[in-house]
Amino acid sequence: MAVSVAVDEPGLLLEGPHWDSLTGTLLYVDIHGQHVHRWDPVTKQKDTYDIDCMVGAVVPRESGGAVVAAGTKFAFLDFETRQLNTVATVDPHKPRNRFNDGKCDAAGRFWAGTMGDEPVPTKVDRKAGSLYCLHTDGIVTKAFNEVDISNGLAWTSDNSTMYYIDSLQYSVDAFDFDLPTGMLRNRRQVKTFDPPVDGVPDGMCIDTDGKLWIAMFDAGQVLQVDPETGTQLRSISFPAPRTTSCCFGGPNLDIMYVTSSRVGYSAEEVQQKPLSGCVFQVTGLGARGTPGMCYNG
Repeated sequence: MAVSVAVDEPGLLLEGPHWDSLTGTLLYVDIHGQHVHRWDPVTKQKDTYDIDCMVGAVVPRESGGAVVAAGTKFAFLDFETRQLNTVATVDPHKPRNRFNDGKCDAAGRFWAGTMGDEPVPTKVDRKAGSLYCLHTDGIVTKAFNEVDISNGLAWTSDNSTMYYIDSLQYSVDAFDFDLPTGMLRNRRQVKTFDPPVDGVPDGMCIDTDGKLWIAMFDAGQVLQVDPETGTQLRSISFPAPRTTSCCFGGPNLDIMYVTSSRVGYSAEEVQQKPLSGCVFQVTGLGARGTPGMCYNG
């Protein structure tokens, strides 16, 4: 196993990596930089798209371009014209809220959650967020509210279970998931963490064996967890303490890409941790991911 820097141009708060198998590129966002990035690991070319507010997540659209969860809106991003067209808005009475992490299910719905104002990393307006679903017909529904920091999402290969992280609950939760309707029920904890030791759970992905890989903010690590038993299986360390999210990519979905942050660091801390805000890659894991889903609307 080897950890190396994939994209060495650091951002502020990189998040939400998504491997686009159709184009062989890695999509990810810089929340505080207000950018969507599309990086080609073969040519090393990176295209950057400016967003007019903090952008929490990006996924490709089946019909071309991408859908983003940015500020408190869902919007379509046209890669050719670079235009952003708002589809829907949420949390109208909470102007300081913003979208954070998001991902699509196998039916092509885009799930993304909001969070309250965060003046200092992980210090937020408590219980101000919600988890939303943008359906393929453009309708938005709220799954639940009272969320602190809406984060990682993943589904089992049979689509019967959705895993979810609200970071300040310091756990991974599971729901029974109904793919035809997108309905959630029977929420329960499958893994809990000790923040001073493990860090704060952030973004995550799932491998073909059904194991979760969870980026632990402030601990510089990604943990592999068996959600069936709640057992930690492996830990991968990174030269950046604020690891934020991860996904599998590459032609065989066997390279793990990991994003990181330097938000909240002083100039001296950035000097001490110069790779903070870079994208890392992990090879030789012996694990493969499941394909990232596109928005089908």
